[in-house]
Amino acid sequence: MSAPLPPLTVIPPALQTLADYERLAQLHMAPDIWAHVQSGAGAGLTLANNRGSFDRIALLPRVLADLRGGHTRRTLFGRDHAAPILFAPIAYQRIAHSDGELACVRAATAMGVGMVVSTLSSVSLEAIAAAGRDAARDLGTTPAPLWFQLYLQETRADSAELVTRAEQAGYEAIVVTVDAAVKRATFALPRGVFAANLPSGSDRRQTSTPRGAILFGTPLAETAPTWEDVAWLRANTSLPLIIKGILAAEDAGLAIEHGADGIVISNHGGRTLDGAPAAIEVLPAIADTVAGAVPLLLDGGVRSGTDVVKALSLGAAAVLVGRPQMHGLAVAGLAGVAHVAHILRGETELAMAQLGCATLDQLGRDCVANTATRTVASPQHRHN
Repeated sequence: MSAPLPPLTVIPPALQTLADYERLAQLHMAPDIWAHVQSGAGAGLTLANNRGSFDRIALLPRVLADLRGGHTRRTLFGRDHAAPILFAPIAYQRIAHSDGELACVRAATAMGVGMVVSTLSSVSLEAIAAAGRDAARDLGTTPAPLWFQLYLQETRADSAELVTRAEQAGYEAIVVTVDAAVKRATFALPRGVFAANLPSGSDRRQTSTPRGAILFGTPLAETAPTWEDVAWLRANTSLPLIIKGILAAEDAGLAIEHGADGIVISNHGGRTLDGAPAAIEVLPAIADTVAGAVPLLLDGGVRSGTDVVKALSLGAAAVLVGRPQMHGLAVAGLAGVAHVAHILRGETELAMAQLGCATLDQLGRDCVANTATRTVASPQHRHN
């Protein structure tokens, strides 16, 4: 089998969609890395449903709307984002490109979108934040909004140390992932790639158990995080606390009760429980339960601007993008990741224009044609 192609230095005109990047990325990754990036749990039912659920939602175009002054800006936790798109926390990004997370934070800064940095990043959280500041200085702009994704560690002292490091490095929110403390993982990291934020070997909880292993009664299950750990975390940081990995409306309510300032609706990219619903399927029910108390973000299956507006129409404040980030990184490094964000923003603006919505706050359930997900919009909601 031929070796992976090196990253491109020029973006060819044929690369126009995220699907184009996905097709090309396979040529720029080793087969085992490609298989890991693309894989889901079990038979891949949830992974496939993440995409299929978006495809089953129809949008309702509106014509002759006034689009003057249109924009895609969104404010989250006091910070402006050029578009309602954030780079999702992806572990070990150097498996796709030698610059890894450094390329992604520079791309996020160039495009004015947020980035969520993984506990399992292959570059230290401090170096990533510094690269964002350097990129902002070079571009004469503001650093990208940076959030730190936390996997709760085996001891609270270790978790607290990571949070303190993130606070001191200038991260603006803590995103605690709650759906992956127990999962299967068999991927062997390439030489030279490791969890840069953790002592050697201490990522055991996240790299988890081999297929078929007995779980209950083991230390992994006995020490799995609980809501008490979320309450402890809330009491130990002044940063906004966002809970990632919610699918049940009841859990969304519990998250708020335990101090969450935001929720990411996610099934971990289909990597944990095969047969779980797609995030977009449960978004309307969670939005109804939360009723605007905290911002909702959606993670899983976003591959186009129409996906973005579907998520926002059904109640999300923004979306997170995972695998496409890795596709862009493998194909062309910084330029590829920036181009992925640019494509998504451009497609989002086009979809909004077709829906007759000049700003994000005009998107609502009346934009969705499927009767099961529609509600009657207030008279002033659109085209005012």
